[in-house]
This record gives sequence, structure tokens and C-alpha cells, in this order.
Amino acid sequence: MGKILKSFLLIIIIPIIVISLVSCTGSYLWKYTTKGETLVQVSTIDALLNGVYDGVIDFKTLKGYGDFGIGTFDRLDGEMIGYDNKFYQIKADGKAYQVSGEMTSPFASVTFFDLDSKIKLTDGMDFKKLQEYLDSELPTDNIFYAVKIEGIFTYMKTRSVPAQQKPYPSLTEATKNQPEFEFNEVSGTVVGFHCPPYVSAINVPGYHLHFIDESKNAGGHILDFKIKEATVYIDETSQFMMLLPNSESDFYKIDLNQDKQTEIEEIEK
Repeated sequence: MGKILKSFLLIIIIPIIVISLVSCTGSYLWKYTTKGETLVQVSTIDALLNGVYDGVIDFKTLKGYGDFGIGTFDRLDGEMIGYDNKFYQIKADGKAYQVSGEMTSPFASVTFFDLDSKIKLTDGMDFKKLQEYLDSELPTDNIFYAVKIEGIFTYMKTRSVPAQQKPYPSLTEATKNQPEFEFNEVSGTVVGFHCPPYVSAINVPGYHLHFIDESKNAGGHILDFKIKEATVYIDETSQFMMLLPNSESDFYKIDLNQDKQTEIEEIEK
């Protein structure tokens, strides 16, 4: 079950918010409702880079904060993708499995997707060109965006990570021999976020996207793709909330003063 979390609430734009305490798995989390757009994040990317892989929140609880998003699982056991009110686990065999409410995550980013705009994408556009194109279309680089792409891809390259054993290696070490998967002429859904550059120690700056095929059988963390026919759906997300592990977690024991940007760039490629 999930360990105790502490909640750190950073509201960039504040609409009407109601906050109350609720008990969950023997712990207390902030429970809130809002009419605005909120990205809710569990732990930080720098903690994950430092090997903090023990799950701290179960998916039954996480679903209360959002049903659209990405992340990973206890012991770094695969890639998480969530949309349409369901979560999936892409394990190191490249296959997708539906997630139970009792499973836990050490790192996740979720929201309730609310469409603000959609754009038809150009045939032949690869991952790099997509990022450049969306950067030119988004109104600002200074807020968060939830990104969903539905369509057909002439090529898709993904990866996943096998479960790790203690003492946990760093994320850089854990991904050195990561299994990679290639798909041709595949239909499916891309889910993820664009995060602003000022959150580099908290989340992945820029685009962090995961993929699952139309049959919900396979997918992973996206390394590259080429679009045949697709539409991107954007949710402008101007609020941010963090749930941090408590003193039972290795989160309290690591040094988070180091600049990990180079490691993030290495792992994301």
C-alpha cells in the first residue's frame, strides 16, 4: 500500500478551491475541488533520478487527483499511461496490463483532461518536428499543458524499464539496458505533458510522452515516431500541486541539491 504523503500546493492561477483532509491508507492527503486546471504530481523527477522507486501512493487514491497522465510503478516496474478513466502498465516485455487500485507509484503526473484546443498534424512529422511545431503554437512556455495525440503512426519507437531490486541504482544506470520496441503502421494514443523550463528539478521540462496502441496491448515511453495521420488535443493547465513522500521514504535521505538536467536529457532520448 502507499506510504504517507505530504502535500505541497503551489497554485499559479487560483480559482475557487475547497481544501479538506481525508484519510487514505493510514495517511493524510490534501483533498480539493477546483473549477480550474491542475496538474497533480507525486514526488519529483530528481528523486526518481536518485533511485527513489518505492511506491508512495496507490492508484485508487491517485485516480481521485486525475485519470489522465503518466508515471511509473513501485520498484520502477514499467511505464504508466492513463486516460479515459483507466490506467495501464507497460512492462519490460513491451506489453500493456490494466492497473489495479492497490498497485502503487513512486512518481506520477495526472490531471482531469479538459479540451482547450486541437490541431491536425502533418503527415510525416516526427517527434522532433512535433515538439518544434507545438512550441510555435502554444500561447506561452510558462504554464503546463496536458497533451493527447490520437492517430496512425508509420513508425513508433518506445522503451520500458524492468523492475529494480534494492539497493536501487540511479535512473541513469537502470535505463542503460532498457528494452526498446518498434512499431510500424500502428494506431494508438499518446499521453503526456509539456512542462515549463523552470520546473527542471521537479518534472521533465518540455515534452514527456507515453504511447499505447489502439488494442491496449503494447506501448511505452516514447523515444521517436513518424505520424501518418493524427490530431493533437491540448489542455492548458495553469495550476500545479505536489504530493511529497514523508520521512519513511528514501526521499528524506537523498541529496536534491545537485543539477540533474544533463541526466534528464540523456534518459529522455
